[in-house]
Amino acid sequence: MGEEDYYLELCDRPVHFEKANPVNCVFFDEANKQVFAVRSGGATGVVVKGPDDRNPISFRMEDKGEVKCIKFSLENKILAVQRTSKTVDFSNFIPDSSQLEYTQECKTKNANILGFCWTSSTEIVFITDQGIEFYQVLPEKRNLKLLKSQNINVNWYMYCPEGAVILLSTTVLGNVLQPFYFRAGTMSKLPKFEIELPSVPKSTKLNLSERDIAMATIYGQLYVLFLRHHSRTSSSTGAEVVLYHLPREGACKKMHILKLNRTGKFALNVVDNLVVVHHQDTETSVIFDIKLRGEFDGTVTFHHPVLPARSIQPYQIPMAGPAPVTSQSPVPCKLYSSSWIVFQPDIIISASQGYLWNLQVKLQPIVNLLPDKGRLMDFLLQRKECKMVILSVCSQMLSESDRATLPVIATVFDKLNHEYKKYLDAEQSYTTALEAGQSRSSPLLKRPVRTQAVIDQSDMYTHVLSVFTEKDMPHKFVIAVLMEYIRSLNQFQITVQHYLHELVIKTLVQHNLFYMLHQFLQYHVLSDSKPLKVFTLLPTSCLWIC
Repeated sequence: MGEEDYYLELCDRPVHFEKANPVNCVFFDEANKQVFAVRSGGATGVVVKGPDDRNPISFRMEDKGEVKCIKFSLENKILAVQRTSKTVDFSNFIPDSSQLEYTQECKTKNANILGFCWTSSTEIVFITDQGIEFYQVLPEKRNLKLLKSQNINVNWYMYCPEGAVILLSTTVLGNVLQPFYFRAGTMSKLPKFEIELPSVPKSTKLNLSERDIAMATIYGQLYVLFLRHHSRTSSSTGAEVVLYHLPREGACKKMHILKLNRTGKFALNVVDNLVVVHHQDTETSVIFDIKLRGEFDGTVTFHHPVLPARSIQPYQIPMAGPAPVTSQSPVPCKLYSSSWIVFQPDIIISASQGYLWNLQVKLQPIVNLLPDKGRLMDFLLQRKECKMVILSVCSQMLSESDRATLPVIATVFDKLNHEYKKYLDAEQSYTTALEAGQSRSSPLLKRPVRTQAVIDQSDMYTHVLSVFTEKDMPHKFVIAVLMEYIRSLNQFQITVQHYLHELVIKTLVQHNLFYMLHQFLQYHVLSDSKPLKVFTLLPTSCLWIC
């Protein structure tokens, strides 16, 4: 397959770090998205790299035993290192601050620390097998202050830094999840919820593994994703991903089920609000969009893959070394390797190869893989970098080779103008609020963000319609398309810009369609409060029409 057949790719500028080996241990911090390469317990060096870090952080620390976990606070001000199951050591990385280590032991007697999470530049959470402890770090005093704690039996935990939520697995089976929310020095206990296991457990051992759970923000809402493996004897045709919506207030609710229709080893990412499911056995991935229409059974919505399964685009690893030396050919990267570790939302790490990639979605190949133009527009309008792809689809559907029917063209125009109108209304509401005296700094007043999904009349005129009218196309089709776009604007009560009127008049005059010109002027232009500017486009011989 060529590049145009792959809709997923690894970023072209990955983070490169020293690969894992008996001397070098590799750790990943999900909050700062940093990779730590710790050599000989730190005695021979620690190198910290992240996707946005131009300059890696390098330092040494005394080898006091095996490092179990290592993370910087937000803004890289304080380093926390766990070496034992009882304590965490801290070092200040603040200018003119003491470099001496200080230590905090977990407060709960006989508890073992499972791990820790930074929730701000000076706030940290210890997760133990007996509960959760929330601390404020005081770097000047080189000690910690306990803000809040909660006793609860914990099997494992998961942290979502984007939502500032820690999820604890509790009970014997492990399928009762207890979320905690952190913000500005406060810890809030959210309602616990139960993950439905695929079948009644035959034993009382742990049935829910952290490998089958992920947390991610999708379309601004926090979801818990559960990868449910069905047994071979089940009537279902394969595994599925169950999405539980986890709100700030109220109970967690099962909302969506993504049907995978296969079994095996899976991994999950979320990219551009799309759930990406990787299947190791077939070395392919599929994507799901929960905004697209699914099958609602009254309780949950079932979704199928948006597109056929495809591999991630083949990737070449460049040879390391100075530019004059690297004349060797790049080495093909082993995709879907068993050494790959996936982190949310979009990170793939190969510790054995020493690379961290961000997974990316390629929109242009999707245009040819999704023939339903209406569904394609629904999909593209939700993507971040969609404008030029949408405009290319509009041009494509008006071309001689891929010409769409008028009803399809009308559907596309209506979907575009629906988004356009939403933005115009939001902008108008913002302007009205300002004129009414509301302050720009008011937290309730936010200027609407113009996303790439807003395709205005200028965009359509410049990139699509003006180019389209210059092509050798049947004039009836050309005029029908122009009138369809104006019809759609009128339907959404969007004022038609004069250059669109002028384009229609120019096209009608060019083809000597004076009867249609008369109707157009009567119904679309003469009703305009400023119609005179278009008259200059009319030849003298047809001014009688006016």
